[in-house]
Amino acid sequence: MSVEITDPAALSIITFPHPTLRYEAKPVRRVDAALKKLIARMFELMYEHRGVGLAATQVDLPLRLFIMNASGQQGEGEELVMINPVITKPRGNEEAEEGCLSLPNVHGNVVRAKTIHIHAYDLSGNEIDQELSGFEARIVQHETDHLNGTLFIDRMKEGAVNEVAGELDALVTDFRSRQRTGALPEDSLLIQRLGQWESSYC
Repeated sequence: MSVEITDPAALSIITFPHPTLRYEAKPVRRVDAALKKLIARMFELMYEHRGVGLAATQVDLPLRLFIMNASGQQGEGEELVMINPVITKPRGNEEAEEGCLSLPNVHGNVVRAKTIHIHAYDLSGNEIDQELSGFEARIVQHETDHLNGTLFIDRMKEGAVNEVAGELDALVTDFRSRQRTGALPEDSLLIQRLGQWESSYC
């Protein structure tokens, strides 16, 4: 494996319209010490950016896992790692405002299931099988969407998306500018690099 894969310091939160945000993450087949260090780095990034959840695709990893802490505060609440999550039994609807660390300064209302059942695995391979409701259920749905290449703006009403069009355009302009100056590779190369991760962990 390359240094890029094994060095947690190389991880950073990617922003819209980075192509990995639209990539369908692959199931994780093994967990090793290097992956555990990367997940620890994900928690650091989440807290640094004042988030409550972070999916692997948001740090340019094509792996089917996410982390969360509904309190958003390090040392408070419960830190959870969800590997290969599957959501079932959605019940009820609830509308609330959401934001996303990969879409800075963009917020909008999203309707999601009020109660869900989540099945996943933790870092030790233990099964997670529980019912969640309210804010925790919303976090799980938001982060699982990320693993399917879906962003919260995709679930906003058309008129609401139009209201944040300016913010989205600014993110696109900044991202493409960095590609033109060579600070970021072209989209095809960004996606191509994901294969190395998949061959290592999927």
